[in-house]
Amino acid sequence: MVKVSIGVPIYNVEAYLRECLDSIMNQTFKDFEVIMVDDGSTDNSFDICQEYVARDNRFKLFHQANIGVAGARNTCLKHMKGEYISWVDSDDKVEPNYLERLLEVQNETQADLVDGYNYGFKDGVIYYYDYTNVSPNLDKVERTPKEMFLGTLSGWDIVLWGTLAKRKLYRGVYCAQGKNHEDNGTKFKLYFRANKVVILPEQLYGYRVEREGSIMTNKFSSETLEKKLKEYNDTFFNVENFVYYMEITQSKDIVDRVHQQYLGHLYNLSKGSLTGSDEEKFEYYTANYRSRREKHLE
Repeated sequence: MVKVSIGVPIYNVEAYLRECLDSIMNQTFKDFEVIMVDDGSTDNSFDICQEYVARDNRFKLFHQANIGVAGARNTCLKHMKGEYISWVDSDDKVEPNYLERLLEVQNETQADLVDGYNYGFKDGVIYYYDYTNVSPNLDKVERTPKEMFLGTLSGWDIVLWGTLAKRKLYRGVYCAQGKNHEDNGTKFKLYFRANKVVILPEQLYGYRVEREGSIMTNKFSSETLEKKLKEYNDTFFNVENFVYYMEITQSKDIVDRVHQQYLGHLYNLSKGSLTGSDEEKFEYYTANYRSRREKHLE
């Protein structure tokens, strides 16, 4: 059995893909496979992937019609054979010791899930972040699943990339297809099965900051309220999924805090700048959400 399976969902990233795949190929730890899923790219991404399959038999390529990044992740999961699973987004990159370091920490702590941290990069500039609030000496830190749930309320630790997890944690876990920000509605499920979670505040993963055409860039570029509300619908879908799991395992206090947090996200739609019919639509939408929240807490 291969030690680590790395999932790489791919869609129209020809400008960044080689940098990503080279960073994986050059890992100091060698016992891994790369599951690349081309999600119906219309540029040269598929051809670039074929180059890496020809160069390195650890790289495996699957092609499908475009169904979104969640569907691409699900296809990755179907083909992964490793003892551990990690993810690298196709416009990002990882440091040469990315896998080696995550595996070292797993071996030292016997954690079921190790969360690494990231730096940002854009146009040749690297942005390192201050993670001393996580660990003053930047040492690894053990967290309980409950602590990870509460951290999710603040919006951190919701991404799949940069994480090393035992493959058994993913059994029966899939991303909701047709939804953006699928990490939000998926990663917390792993915590229910993890006996031990360790955070490693070392910046081993390079996140490309606000590339043109990415989901995160487009998230706040919509010009109309309707588009913004549609984008937030995906967030609320993930929230309600999260709430369901919280309701069957956690206290009502935690569930209420979940709803309060995301009600705050809704108000980030900048109500003060809306007028006329847009303001009415906003009021109607928030009233519906409050109603759904009250039903959850009954």
